[in-house]
Amino acid sequence: MKLLFLGTWEIIVIVLVVLLLFGAKRIPELMRGMGKGVKSFKDGMNGKDEEASDKPSDTEKKD
Repeated sequence: MKLLFLGTWEIIVIVLVVLLLFGAKRIPELMRGMGKGVKSFKDGMNGKDEEASDKPSDTEKKD
């Protein structure tokens, strides 16, 4: 099985294609969204859920 190694020229071509497709103004926006998505995914995998911490649990007494 061959491992995937990217050389300098492959990385340059990928960056140029991304620039052409999305433009320089949208790239920070895309990266921010991707970062939030990865963080949300990692939190979900670790069992951390913001919505669950906001809701009262069933075992708590209701007044």
